[in-house]
Amino acid sequence: MELIFDKSVPGRRGVSLPKHDVPDGARIDPALRRGAPAELPEVSELDAVRHFTRLSQRNFSVDSHFYPLGSCTMKYNPKLCEEAARLTGFAELHPLLPQLRGGGVLTQGALAVLYECEQLLCEITGMSRFTMQPMAGAHGELTGIMMMAAYHRKQGDKRSKVLVPDSSHGTNPASAAINGYEVVSVASNDRGLVDLDALRDALDDQVAGVMMTCPNTLGLFEEDVAAIAQSVHDVGGLMYYDGANLNAICGKCRPGDLGFDIVHLNLHKTFGTPHGSGGPGAGPVGVTDRLEPFLPISLVVKRSDGTFALEYDRPDSIGYIAPFYGNFGVIVRAYAYILSLGREGIVEMAENAVLNANYLMERLRPHYGVAAEGRCMHEFVLSAAEQAGKGCRANDIAKALLDRGFHPPTVYFPLIVREALMVEPTETESKETLDAFAGAMAEIARLVDDDPRQLLDAPMSTPVSRVDPTKAERQMDLGV
Repeated sequence: MELIFDKSVPGRRGVSLPKHDVPDGARIDPALRRGAPAELPEVSELDAVRHFTRLSQRNFSVDSHFYPLGSCTMKYNPKLCEEAARLTGFAELHPLLPQLRGGGVLTQGALAVLYECEQLLCEITGMSRFTMQPMAGAHGELTGIMMMAAYHRKQGDKRSKVLVPDSSHGTNPASAAINGYEVVSVASNDRGLVDLDALRDALDDQVAGVMMTCPNTLGLFEEDVAAIAQSVHDVGGLMYYDGANLNAICGKCRPGDLGFDIVHLNLHKTFGTPHGSGGPGAGPVGVTDRLEPFLPISLVVKRSDGTFALEYDRPDSIGYIAPFYGNFGVIVRAYAYILSLGREGIVEMAENAVLNANYLMERLRPHYGVAAEGRCMHEFVLSAAEQAGKGCRANDIAKALLDRGFHPPTVYFPLIVREALMVEPTETESKETLDAFAGAMAEIARLVDDDPRQLLDAPMSTPVSRVDPTKAERQMDLGV
């Protein structure tokens, strides 16, 4: 497809403006003025609208297709939440308006949303306070580990290690390493759960904490989580909850009640706002009472007169971790999502997510290997190892799904499963959609048996067909 610059015609304009009566460059420091006009495309309004509309029609989105991206919870985002986020008082609010007095009345609604959303998240997770600032899950992880480190420093305790399961998200060891910790991997047992004996063997007085996802990335609830938490606390460590998979247990159990001290949530997963293409995101972090002093500044507080303000006087705080107060639009969407569902709806959300995952797993079990026996939670992991032995790897199956109108599952993760395909249908998909996806996966499995070469050139129907991955990385053509 042509770039917008390819449509440029010298002198063509998309808008006509009246002649201005201000001298060129008036009151602008000459050092800040351009030496030549910006090299922008010269197109009509219609050219621009058609170009970007066509581009949007090539996008793969959850509004148009099934998106079973494991561990990412790509659920449908209700348009009610979009309406809330685009309300003029939210969408056009300038972040530098004063909190109180004068223009402060204009910020009270936004501060109320931040405060009340925090209260809802505390109730859902069993935490004491949250910071709403982190702008993604990984950013939330970094914030949480910074608070873990600050807590231990305050105790005069120099700890050097963080434990992570071998099935953990890659951001977990990255967040710990950025904070200067040695990362120690803990093996899974033959059931796909954290090996309790291996974890206890790794525990000592140098362990700052353990980072866990529950349910884990195999879609299994960590049955020994309470015993793990007790063992970690016995050596003075902290429990960190990676909230990527909270969708499975919302309303059923709370991380705080399981023994976790720090929780990050992915609002853009669990509570709407699918995060394709790298954003937008919001990763609030909650803590128990003993970690509350280390929360980033500022925090929204409710004053005795019912008004809201930002609190900065927190001497043990880890400081600023984001400009202003996070991705506010995502927080508004999550707030609307939680309020629209209510307590009963949150429970039903989790139940339907687990039901859909188990239904789809059983539909696919005859055609692919299943990484873990028994029931799953909100997601499950298939293994295409058998198909790989016949010439079609997990990546080939993923490409073939694109030709059939489905976004592929997450591939090659978790790393402990050969030829992994991680599938998460979420609660928002219908039985008809799940059946169609299962049918496509079954068809691909049959093709692997009958004529695997048909799949090796897929996808054939997408705007960009299969590329040589090595060449694409080494000889990138960005079109500029």
